[in-house]
Amino acid sequence: CLSPGNNFLLNQDTNHDGRTCRVSTGRDPTCSLLLIPNRTQSRRIRSFVLFQKIVKAGDKDLDGQLDFEEFVHYLRDHEKKLRLVFKSLDKKNDGQIDSQEIMQSLRDLGINISEEQAEEILKRIRMGQIWTPVLYMDKNGTMSIDWDEWRDYHLLHPASNIPEIILYWKHSTILDVGESLIVPDEFTAEELQSGMWWRHLVAGGGAGAASRTCTAPLDRLKVMMQVHASKNNSMRITGGFLQMIREGGVRSLWRGNGINVIKIAPESAIKFMAYEQIKRLIGSDQETLGITERFVSGSLAGAIAQSSIYPMEVLKTRLALRRTGQYSGIVDCAKHIIQKESVAAFYKGYVPNMLGIIPYAGIDLAVYETLKNSWLQRFATDSADPGVFVLLACGTTSSTCGQLASYPLALVRTRMQAQASQEGPQMSMTSLFRHIIRTEGPTGLYRGLAPNFMKVIPSVSISYVVYESLKIRLGVQSK
Repeated sequence: CLSPGNNFLLNQDTNHDGRTCRVSTGRDPTCSLLLIPNRTQSRRIRSFVLFQKIVKAGDKDLDGQLDFEEFVHYLRDHEKKLRLVFKSLDKKNDGQIDSQEIMQSLRDLGINISEEQAEEILKRIRMGQIWTPVLYMDKNGTMSIDWDEWRDYHLLHPASNIPEIILYWKHSTILDVGESLIVPDEFTAEELQSGMWWRHLVAGGGAGAASRTCTAPLDRLKVMMQVHASKNNSMRITGGFLQMIREGGVRSLWRGNGINVIKIAPESAIKFMAYEQIKRLIGSDQETLGITERFVSGSLAGAIAQSSIYPMEVLKTRLALRRTGQYSGIVDCAKHIIQKESVAAFYKGYVPNMLGIIPYAGIDLAVYETLKNSWLQRFATDSADPGVFVLLACGTTSSTCGQLASYPLALVRTRMQAQASQEGPQMSMTSLFRHIIRTEGPTGLYRGLAPNFMKVIPSVSISYVVYESLKIRLGVQSK
């Protein structure tokens, strides 16, 4: 398989020094533009962009040039990846990929296509951001592809659609709306092997800390309205802010934010590790899971992470509701809870919190995947990159739908967490549901929804901007 690569490299080595140049080729007369005789200028430009991507993928010493040794290493490494993808598509293990297998593979990802569309994919595929000259994978016209046809077509294409989709459509890592029940993002095999995954998680954690801090006043107002608002005590947004400022000053608007930021790191780490282990336990060795597998794995990972850090959730609620001088800090609050209520108080509201994972994670994932697939089918002709506004719009819409579905459970959880600091009997989850519906009606289950939705757009916007900035500082590579 190296002979085509050898000829490819030798054709670009116009000064016969065993190296090829990358970005400066348009200005340096010693470097070739990868020109194909008798092609139009636009076709030449597209071919040159392909050449740039190959050099970027294989340039190990980052000198802007590709020597023979680097090119051979690129070919071998790329062929290994192609072999893994080919095996994952070859469902029948007969060394051939047919239209039915392509349809099944895409169906596993939640994308339904017709047999005619699958056959068109067999004939010609436009990969990533590169529109190559007309190249047909199925050279012998058998409506199936063997390994040689697959390798020959893809060998000089550094990008592939599934890794690009995973790369560009990260959701829970990038966008933070203050909730932690979203199904974790997928990472490509390359990101996992190179260690880029932890840089993504660190950047996501920093972005979450920034967005939560900026929207903390709205989050505290939401908690206050969930616990204190009722038919007899109608708390409005403006009145709620004024009440908090009169009671504790402007700084009181950020009560509970410290523990809310601190819990990001352990929760993200536990959720990621649990998600990867659950994927292995269910027997999936593919780079990306189907929607059902992602929902099951993500929900279980979220349950494990929430169980591990749930005492911090209780502390966050108690600190957000505290009066001036009631606690001196996080440790003092924890001591008061242990002394007056016992350790069991740290898991009040645990059941509705766990139940809330199912509607939140399920609807968020379903809506996001539906919007993503719709965009990919209609607009992803040149690249899987949706751009900033499409990504933010899809993430905001899916998160809002997930929150709306799980909000009654979140409200009951918050009231149960705050029960010890409230007058009256301690109620179970079902008793509290019945009490709210009987005394306040169904709308009582949505107290605090307005400030909760008000913080979604600023949260996702701030987290995205900070994430992109931290990603650059941490050296995360964007293809």
